Amino acid sequence: MLESPLPQLDRLFDYLVPAALVQDARPGVRVKVPLRSAGRTARGYIVELAPHVPGERTLSEVDEVVSPLPVLTPEVWALARRLADRAAGSACDIVRLAIPPRFVRVEKAFLARQAAGEATPRAEAVAPTAFALTGYSASDGVHLAAAGARSAIDAIATVTAVRASGDQQQAQGQEQAQGQGQDTVGHHTVGHWALTIAELAVGVHRGGESVIVAVPDYRDQLAVEQALESLGAGDAIVRLDARQARNERYANFLTALDGDPHIVVGNRSSIYAPVSHLGQIIVWDEGDSLQSEPLAPYVHLRDAALVRQEQSGCRLAFVSHSRSTDIERLVELGFLHPVFPAPRYLPRVLPTAEQDDADAPQNAARIPTAAWQAARRALEQGPVLVQVARPGYAPVLACQSCGHPAACTVCGGPLHVHRAGERPSCTLCGAIAANWSCSHCHGTTFRFASIGAGRTADELGRAFPGTRVIVSDGERTVLTVDDKPALVVATRGAEPVAEGGYRAVLLLDGPRMLARESLRVAEDCLRWWSNAIALSAPRAPNVLVGVGGDLAKALVTWQQEMVASAELADRRALRFPPAVRLATVTGAADTVAGALAELERLVTEAEWAKMDTLGPVPTGDGMVRAIVRFDYAVGASVARHLRALVVKNATTRRSKTGSGPGFRPPPTLRVRLDDSEIME
Repeated sequence: MLESPLPQLDRLFDYLVPAALVQDARPGVRVKVPLRSAGRTARGYIVELAPHVPGERTLSEVDEVVSPLPVLTPEVWALARRLADRAAGSACDIVRLAIPPRFVRVEKAFLARQAAGEATPRAEAVAPTAFALTGYSASDGVHLAAAGARSAIDAIATVTAVRASGDQQQAQGQEQAQGQGQDTVGHHTVGHWALTIAELAVGVHRGGESVIVAVPDYRDQLAVEQALESLGAGDAIVRLDARQARNERYANFLTALDGDPHIVVGNRSSIYAPVSHLGQIIVWDEGDSLQSEPLAPYVHLRDAALVRQEQSGCRLAFVSHSRSTDIERLVELGFLHPVFPAPRYLPRVLPTAEQDDADAPQNAARIPTAAWQAARRALEQGPVLVQVARPGYAPVLACQSCGHPAACTVCGGPLHVHRAGERPSCTLCGAIAANWSCSHCHGTTFRFASIGAGRTADELGRAFPGTRVIVSDGERTVLTVDDKPALVVATRGAEPVAEGGYRAVLLLDGPRMLARESLRVAEDCLRWWSNAIALSAPRAPNVLVGVGGDLAKALVTWQQEMVASAELADRRALRFPPAVRLATVTGAADTVAGALAELERLVTEAEWAKMDTLGPVPTGDGMVRAIVRFDYAVGASVARHLRALVVKNATTRRSKTGSGPGFRPPPTLRVRLDDSEIME
């Protein structure tokens, strides 16, 4: 396999291994090979070896074995190939995510340790004879499930293989951790969800199998690592995440490759860890946008986990406080089995929109009277969490006279105030808004159209004099707070964990969050609010401001799956993901039109009946974009044909001069499957 971004090179090439390199040339090692013209060389990996019959055909020889370490394991290669085919992409793009860049010094140290016999002897892979999955309820701290022998693990990981619309996938269980508060482990405070994941991982690891735990960001990773260390599994942890130094990441990658059972903890790319004896995959909060890969071929962690589980036969658990529509679809199809805490947790949620006089001025404010009162009472006992929609001080400014958004007089970008006391500036070019006037009414004064975390902290500090105010957002990182009274203002996803849990949680800016244009806005908001509520202390009030209806009901009853089920039903009626798959086809107008016509010709009549197209529509950069929707049953065929069209477009002959009758423009056709951004 060559390391090349060119789609036409996404295939296996045959080379002859010279006698001098036979000893080191093994499947999975890095090599350097010649290309056909101008003495160029390319890097790649040996995927497989086969005998060569002399005289059968002439083959170019491998130039060099770059490293004797087989870093591309057969399992990871099969996973990369399968995912690339499913996403109409190149396998080398996934291999690039799976294998970190090489560091010679790190590699030599690893080989020296192996030669000296310092590596831990590989444990035998055995099925656990006893296993207990335990979790805790914030209400009384009791175990929510405890089982000996096989019963508990069967509840989490009973094998269910169901064919759904011709798309064969296996998945084994969904653990849904429902608003379970915090525990103090050692000197750290972590969420119960992290302790539940750690217990599951340790139980599998002690049976001689490896575990992969994939989380959205470093906050979640730290919580899982602390929970694992509290259970005595610190030596088994292998960290793989983007925040590591490149040499440290490569060293940990090699550790995962050494054949011993490990517990790999990391972000979305950790799903490709080359561990042996993989027994369990655990995905925390798969609905988080950070679990979606932003690089081609844009494979979501959820899909990678499902495919790897199918190929390896390991167990798979999706752990979350709120269920996404993608998981709901798999539950309804029988791929996943929902598991809930026992007894079922029920937080105390108070939606202000359901009050008797919700429209009264004191209740319609950004922080209504009920929220003020709850915060005031809770501050007598400990910290209070205030979740807001936006970071910064005043993210959006508007004209005081006409209310039109304030725009920069230099570039037309939106104006904002970054910190208290600063003059307004442009979010795009950074120009200070001196002598500003509104382009619509010529007014010269601003008002805050949106209030961020900084401004909220200032207002709360004045309302509660003498109380600590802590801000946690993208710029100011706060991981934990103590149990002393404090107002903690945090943006969604940046909420610190409080010792003993927050004594009250105020969920502000709900209507503003729901106003975002996105197909997933309801499930995203439900997930943000559920994760914040899960940080509260037992029976602490959680005030949901300005939101009622089904979303409020789901939080009050703590049955988020009702919203996911209703959302999925609506999307089935409208043929929106995840009820169907879709592909975006982008390029020049004639190229896209030709590709759609060619696609209709390539697929069968029965397959075309399960497909439909939307557009093309202009994208604003001289290109157009069309959307192809199709059932899961024809997904493999559609992906194969679209990939063929991309390769055909890339290999079209072009004139050297760039003009004249033989000229062909550069390749412009781009295809992306399961584009999560298309509905934003």
